[in-house]
Amino acid sequence: MERRRLGAGGPEISAIGVGAMSFGGFYGPTTEAESHALLAAALDLGIDHVDTANVYGRGVSESVIGSFLKGRKGPPPFRIATKGAITRDAEGRRRFDNSAAHLAQELDASLKRLGVETVDLYYVHRRDPSLPIEAVAETLAGFVRAGKARAIGFSEIAPSSLRRALAVHPVAAVQSEYSLATRAPELGLVQACEAEGVALVAFSPVARALLTDTPPTSERAAASEFMSSNPRFTPPNLAANLARTDRFRALAAEMGTSAAALAIAWLLARSPAVIPIPGTRSVAHLRELAAGASLELDATDLRRIEAVLPVGWAAGDRYSEAQSIGPERYC
Repeated sequence: MERRRLGAGGPEISAIGVGAMSFGGFYGPTTEAESHALLAAALDLGIDHVDTANVYGRGVSESVIGSFLKGRKGPPPFRIATKGAITRDAEGRRRFDNSAAHLAQELDASLKRLGVETVDLYYVHRRDPSLPIEAVAETLAGFVRAGKARAIGFSEIAPSSLRRALAVHPVAAVQSEYSLATRAPELGLVQACEAEGVALVAFSPVARALLTDTPPTSERAAASEFMSSNPRFTPPNLAANLARTDRFRALAAEMGTSAAALAIAWLLARSPAVIPIPGTRSVAHLRELAAGASLELDATDLRRIEAVLPVGWAAGDRYSEAQSIGPERYC
């Protein structure tokens, strides 16, 4: 497994990680035993980075990782990242709280669920626009000084915000959606991460299964709380996106690999700063994803991929209006 650095001066980790949102049931029902099997398979594949959050299954994802670690001897075999800042108000509406008190409380709860004293990376999951990012970076820096986190990060922030945070404390990683279907990070974020030695941790690297050999059917999309209201997975966009990605699946088969592996290989070829964190409930699918880290794409391969899925091919925005609340827009 190829290795990449988690921030300037940070540790080397596997070129891809495990996105653990699936452990909390986001993609459908799963069990602790199934999630444990996936973590064990990840280690067998050379994957040593796992990414979770306090809101994934309302703590379930972290607890599942914690129980896996508890069943093993010795230090944790994974570099663990988790996130805080997304919460709910009294009416159940989602809001973002970047206050020092809230983040400290949530980090302590995450550490307890994970069964560790320190996480390798602690992210602010979404920015609270009422607080300067400099103040939030200082809060996170305090967690590093207290020994509760080894490094800090932010999810879905603009390049300008990254530079402001860096003026206060080193930032190891920025997490953002990035794939052949979502290429906005190429308009400044990839460049900023490369220039500053920051890892760009790419979530949804296979576009929520659109870039796999088993893309969502209309029935599966309708049954998903997220997809049923997401522009790319609702009519008529879903049919258009399935037709367009059929060409990508055909290309992957022609190249002797799976669509998922080819999507991961393409992303890794974009920049040495990129670290994809695909999520899955399936060990077999994890093996497909991991195979992408071993694919070496040359200039001809990249041109062929761009020919079937050129910039802007996807029909529909990546988020609905409601889902778009939180991520910073910069292009």
